[in-house]
Amino acid sequence: MKAIVTGGAGFIGSALTRHLALEAGAEVVVIDKMTYAATRESLSTAEKTGRVRLIVEDICNQPVMTEIIAREKPQQIFHLAAESHVDRSISGPGAFVQTNVVGSYSMLEAARAYWATLERAAQDAFRFLHVSTDEVYGSLGADGLFTEETPYDPSSPYSASKAASDHLAKAWHRTYGLPVVVSNCSNNYGPYHFPEKLIPLVTLNALEGKPLPVYGKGDNIRDWLFVEDHARALALIASKGRPGETYNVGGRNERTNLQVVEAICDELDRLRPVAEPRRNLITFVTDRPGHDHRYAIDATKLEGELGWRAQENFDSGLRKTIAWYLDNEAWWGPLRNTVYSGQRLGLAEKVNA
Repeated sequence: MKAIVTGGAGFIGSALTRHLALEAGAEVVVIDKMTYAATRESLSTAEKTGRVRLIVEDICNQPVMTEIIAREKPQQIFHLAAESHVDRSISGPGAFVQTNVVGSYSMLEAARAYWATLERAAQDAFRFLHVSTDEVYGSLGADGLFTEETPYDPSSPYSASKAASDHLAKAWHRTYGLPVVVSNCSNNYGPYHFPEKLIPLVTLNALEGKPLPVYGKGDNIRDWLFVEDHARALALIASKGRPGETYNVGGRNERTNLQVVEAICDELDRLRPVAEPRRNLITFVTDRPGHDHRYAIDATKLEGELGWRAQENFDSGLRKTIAWYLDNEAWWGPLRNTVYSGQRLGLAEKVNA
């Protein structure tokens, strides 16, 4: 099997690429613009198989995407390339609209042009998996779960751009017959996560004895999904998912942000003891604009229809994640020193009339 993975040098994309190359034995062509959050080192183990090639290109360049797909002749396209950090979308929404909306349109059209040239059997076997987020659904109350039928209600520029791209993907299936499948996932965590996101950011700041800012009261709730479980789900959805359908991927691991930060502190205290408990580093700061209170995914459809199960719970996944960061300063150290040092992002800028 041959697959194209857009955004394959990013966090989830590289986990998927490693899974496809190392466990499924697939040939993988990675297309990545190599922005700040992409690292070639995240692909190193997969590239050693000889089954992974990296093409550095922008998905918004539709003629180039059309040429690459026609030349590579994939059976599956996994579309993960996206600007993904909510805080950055607040202060700079333009890049999110361009990459997430225009880029998705570009990939859908390039895939459709290739798909139209295939014989009927190859057309039926082809899949375009559009990978999205639970944030398109907005905020949950104290009860209930997001299902595949939950109405969209995005709150941030990031989630709005992903909602738009989801609608494009589904429209390309309904209008043109392109065999598109959509997945929406809960918060991912695990190795190779760029250190602007909550778990790696808190882990590295706590290691360095820096303050650990928590938005608001820390009572915002997220459902956490170990990235390697997500990679297995994506491969399964692309292989067995029904065109036109949506599959929600969640870990059934709800935690408040404060609980997550405290768990990181406790695990680091166990592995790297210091004089003062690291929980003392926690500070509460002004909440970010449009901060959804709770996300939680119902993965019943994926579990029942395709037989997927998460292999990690939050505690086991967090232990593996923190151990990985402790053992891999060579990966995250240069990023902290040159790309992002841990400062707060997502402060809305005033626009002059």
